[in-house]
Amino acid sequence: MSSTDEAGEQLALIRETVRRAKPRTWRGALLADELPVARVVVDKGLLSLDKFFDYAVPANLAEDAQPGVRVRVRFGARVGTGGRREGGELYDGFVVARLAASDFPGALAPLAQVLSPERVLTPALLALCRTVADRYAGSLADVLQLAVPPRHAKAEAEPSPEPLPPPPAPAPGSWDRYVDGAEYLTALADGRAPRAVWTALPGPTWPEEIARAVAATLAGGRGALVVLPEGRSVARVDSALSELLGEGRHVALAADLGPKERYRRWLAVSRGSVRAAIGTRAAMFAPVRDLGLVVVWNDGDGSHGDQRAPHPHAREVALLRAAEEGAGVLLGGLTVTVEGAQLLRTGWARPLAAARETVRAVAPRVRTVTDLDQGRDAAAQYARLPRPAWEAARDALTRGPVLIQVPRRGYAPRLACAQCRTPARCRHCEGPLAAGSAGAVLECGWCGTAEPEWHCAECGSFRLRAQVVGAKRTAEELGKAFPRVPVRTSGRDSVLSVVSGEPALVISTPGAEPVAEGGYAAALLLDGWALLGRPDLRAGEEALRLWMTAAGLVRPAGEGGTVVVVAEPTARPVQALVRWDPAGHAAVELEERAQLHFPPVSRMASVTGAPQAVQDLLSLIRLPEGADVLGPVPAPGGRGQEWERALIRVAPGQGAALAAALKAAQIARVALRSPDQVRIRIDPPDIG
Repeated sequence: MSSTDEAGEQLALIRETVRRAKPRTWRGALLADELPVARVVVDKGLLSLDKFFDYAVPANLAEDAQPGVRVRVRFGARVGTGGRREGGELYDGFVVARLAASDFPGALAPLAQVLSPERVLTPALLALCRTVADRYAGSLADVLQLAVPPRHAKAEAEPSPEPLPPPPAPAPGSWDRYVDGAEYLTALADGRAPRAVWTALPGPTWPEEIARAVAATLAGGRGALVVLPEGRSVARVDSALSELLGEGRHVALAADLGPKERYRRWLAVSRGSVRAAIGTRAAMFAPVRDLGLVVVWNDGDGSHGDQRAPHPHAREVALLRAAEEGAGVLLGGLTVTVEGAQLLRTGWARPLAAARETVRAVAPRVRTVTDLDQGRDAAAQYARLPRPAWEAARDALTRGPVLIQVPRRGYAPRLACAQCRTPARCRHCEGPLAAGSAGAVLECGWCGTAEPEWHCAECGSFRLRAQVVGAKRTAEELGKAFPRVPVRTSGRDSVLSVVSGEPALVISTPGAEPVAEGGYAAALLLDGWALLGRPDLRAGEEALRLWMTAAGLVRPAGEGGTVVVVAEPTARPVQALVRWDPAGHAAVELEERAQLHFPPVSRMASVTGAPQAVQDLLSLIRLPEGADVLGPVPAPGGRGQEWERALIRVAPGQGAALAAALKAAQIARVALRSPDQVRIRIDPPDIG
């Protein structure tokens, strides 16, 4: 045999061996025998990269690289000589699927590392995060950062306890005070999914009522999730659940637990060791198995809106979860939001409230005075309290503590009538009027229309005012007016959770009111015009919510509980407080929103940034038919630069199209390398 023949046989043998060999990745590692492709969501957070990417699965990672686990991958590798991919930076990600083949025509980069075999991204959680990202014009990676907490290896190595059997169905307890309250618990215990907008009665029982709803759901063999606005509420519901169910059936996902403990509790939920979770807004994504009930308490509180992109709201995420997972809903609070009223009007949810006789029996007595009604008493004038408010405080201090709510700085309205305190509004769109400097022409903060000849539509006055006294100064002055009474403050710097039932003055900013043992003897709600006159569409709704939150801590009228609100008595929120009728106020607000075509009757988005950037985006976007653009108008937040904001409004049913159009326009700006950033927010909480 010639040397040429021998060389040919050797070459043929090599080719056959290569054909029979297992495939390798571009780095030379053997591929997995089965499902050698992993589809990964990479934590890049860029809208233009909001899609899945395929990676090769090395054989040594095949067992651990299952859907739902955390991995590290190289992103941005380039094809070099020999057709191999080289370079690229390491990024975290999640495997979302294992595939037999990829539709990508080129060579696949391999998974660099499986960070943990723990399947933290369940199919239900992935579907929810995708839905939230699409609704809020964001990226899936950004939502996953909100939904899945950072890994803690030591916590992950610890086993979770075995799940406890379902508890017995609880007794109705104080739910008997509500029309259909006991029936609601029965429906949960039977495994059904009732949806209700709950107008809670004032007093200290609402944490126990939430606990009973959770217990009924667990008794029906399903899981429950409770989302609350702040840590003090979480602590109260946590205590009520522990007292009713004992330990081991629920976890509280509080932000102050520390990374290890919080992740350990989150894993207990993800693994099915516990079927109930409570927490603040981050808990809205808690992977509760077989979800049967979602509770959102005080859904009008601004804390439910996440400040990180894409800014999801806990209420909306809860409603999305309920629809996708067939769960019941309990949207509750002392007041009803216009979003809750919209759910009632459409029939998606039913009202859960008490009869008027029950409301009158447990609510405090509410009196109204104006801040112009200064008495002749020297001490009252010195403390700058209207005489009826001063007398109510003096009388109540003989029986217990008195709560005094003072609007914090920043609640001052832009402008209001100096005589009757009616907010200055635009005749064109009802937006708030503002003046850039003293003597400047008034302009609308929504549509930019000038108003050179403003006068008050209520009293005809031409004078305006804008001032508010803070809580610290109020505490100093009341301390002088009541020199022998202890004065305690609760606000941004130091928030109190509980105060004793001994006589004391408790000065609090809105939302920071501590609970008093046995309830407050009285509450004074000062500077009501500052809340009512805020330049915001939700000013009246928010004022009523803050007032009722404070008033709900006061003893019933039958026990001498009194609330004095210093505000214009004819204002609609004041009248709703006097009658204790939050549902009626929400229904009227919703009707006005419908006439003005404002949310929640319509869908809206805000676009904020440098003037040229906002104009560029508006020129690129393809809006749905019938969309309205309000503005642009000057906006705060530019860090020394001039910023503008435009509002885009669409009809009901076009919210998804609006979000998709905004997302596409942002991607186009990236492709065009536009230098300035534009902030987009779907359903902005503050549009005035």
